[in-house]
Amino acid sequence: MNHYIDQFNQPIYFIFFGIVFTVITLGTVITQAKDWKKLREKMVSEQMIARDINNPEVLKVMGEVPRHLFVPKDIQKYAYSDRALPIGEGQTISQPYIVALMSQILDLKPGMKVLEIGTGSGYQSAVLSALGGKTYSIEIITKLAQQAKGSLKKLKYPVEVKNADGYYGWEAYAPFDRIIITAAANHIPRPLLDQLKPGGKLILPLGNTRFYQTLTLVQLKENGKTDVSYYSQVRFVPMTGEIQK
Repeated sequence: MNHYIDQFNQPIYFIFFGIVFTVITLGTVITQAKDWKKLREKMVSEQMIARDINNPEVLKVMGEVPRHLFVPKDIQKYAYSDRALPIGEGQTISQPYIVALMSQILDLKPGMKVLEIGTGSGYQSAVLSALGGKTYSIEIITKLAQQAKGSLKKLKYPVEVKNADGYYGWEAYAPFDRIIITAAANHIPRPLLDQLKPGGKLILPLGNTRFYQTLTLVQLKENGKTDVSYYSQVRFVPMTGEIQK
């Protein structure tokens, strides 16, 4: 369940000596590229380092996790472009920059236990796992949960995936050092705060679920109070289930 998807550019047709050529315009993306590693390096350089992503571990992982294997085959050629992409069931995979930004703000350290709400394609789960987090992820849409579980297993990312309503968290593995919500919410579910360790951090797109949200970080202090920090404006698909009641 992820970041807002831009519209694809429309095909441009050229007619020359009776032959019709189709050119798909998509910035600097090489539509027939097979060298995924070079495309990832380009993505990291132009979309992350050129902006404000400076955590070396996040940059390293973003350059290694194969995003093209978490999107439908017919749009794999767009996998490293600076945009969200559809993954079916009305959901999207966040643009790479947003995944990197949320991961950087979350400040996940190796060995920490992290809960993700909204598995989606499984890409953010893979990034969290590659950063060394003991990763648990919940997806409310059965088909996506099954697909993500299969992709993560095939690529050998040790992520536990559960098909359920993420509003209630995952009590069996609580408490968590970090929690990340990858769908728009108009409030922070109380069960998730209750499953956050003192000193832990929770990040989510918070605000109006129909329009835009603010990337928000909540840190639970040792005394039970919270510190809240606000980052960039984002647009995610809405979190569904109990939160909508």
